[in-house]
Amino acid sequence: MSQNPDSTQTITVDLGPRSYDIAIGPDLLDNAGALIAERLGERHVVIITDSNVGPIYAERLENSLAQAGHTGRTIQIDAGEQSKSFVYLESLLNDLLQDGLERGTVLVALGGGVIGDLTGFTASIALRGVEFVQIPTTLLAQVDSSVGGKTAINSPHGKNLVGTFYQPRLVIADTNTLKTLPPRELAAGYAETVKYGLLGDPEFFGWLEADGAKVLEGDPTAQTRAIVRACEMKAEIVNQDERETGRRALLNLGHTFAHALEAETGFGDLLLHGEAVSIGMVLAFDLSVALGLCPAEDATRVRDHFKAVGLPIHVPVHPNGNWNTQILIDHMGRDKKVQAGRTTFILVRGIGEAFVTNEVEEAELVRLLDTLAKAA
Repeated sequence: MSQNPDSTQTITVDLGPRSYDIAIGPDLLDNAGALIAERLGERHVVIITDSNVGPIYAERLENSLAQAGHTGRTIQIDAGEQSKSFVYLESLLNDLLQDGLERGTVLVALGGGVIGDLTGFTASIALRGVEFVQIPTTLLAQVDSSVGGKTAINSPHGKNLVGTFYQPRLVIADTNTLKTLPPRELAAGYAETVKYGLLGDPEFFGWLEADGAKVLEGDPTAQTRAIVRACEMKAEIVNQDERETGRRALLNLGHTFAHALEAETGFGDLLLHGEAVSIGMVLAFDLSVALGLCPAEDATRVRDHFKAVGLPIHVPVHPNGNWNTQILIDHMGRDKKVQAGRTTFILVRGIGEAFVTNEVEEAELVRLLDTLAKAA
């Protein structure tokens, strides 16, 4: 990691010819045009954003791009998880192709994880691949989804089941964009931040226990520290395992449960992704305790921390009345991490000691999820 005098910190994802920088710091949106030009030259740029982020930040980014010599335009789509779909993918591709998309065009994702995933997937398949840049404006996207090259849309069968591994050319995380983030969205991103401590850095989790509230209160020093550490850890893991054939699966801590919960609630506002991950990580620790793998006090620390910062540790009331254990297990059976018919779980031997397994017996899962359904 390097630090510049202007307080911008840079982390490099080292993937040989696919390497790229993550720039983290305040007011980077106004310097984005220059940062892109330094790495890619002057280009035709298409900004892809949504109806929440576009009205706040698109004009600033357009001005920054123009000042650096880029040409381009902006496409704004509807905000929300429903935009990660075949319908919006087709619409976006048609818009780009009708406007004369060329292989030298650069797509810029300005927004949260939905925009980043959709733009990245579009870039990976349009004209067999055009370059793209991530400018994440949510904490969740800055610490997780904008880094590592996972792109995807959702399907009626589950979350992120249609996608590609396709790395961006640059990630620009302007920490000041977090100032306009609703508290619930900020908290949802915080859950993904905590994940890094739980999977591999107990000292980071200890710091979050002590100072994590400052991240949610908008303290810029705390926010920057959290984002930098999360990106350092993700970059290190992606460097070792770009396509998730081994260690990178650890980044899915809590996600097997979370994706099932999201699928069952229709990917709507009842459970934001980070909220589902919060519940999912609690369940991963509970299952690890039930299997005799993890000390119960570690699971209690996780539960207490999420509760202290206002993140959910129990599922909400089901939209149709009742959670059904078998339906949740069926959702997990369609997860993209299933191998040889067995669901992959990330379990723990303690805080900071996650591991991958597909040796969880369904009876143990039923016991855990039955308790979950009753608690709701």
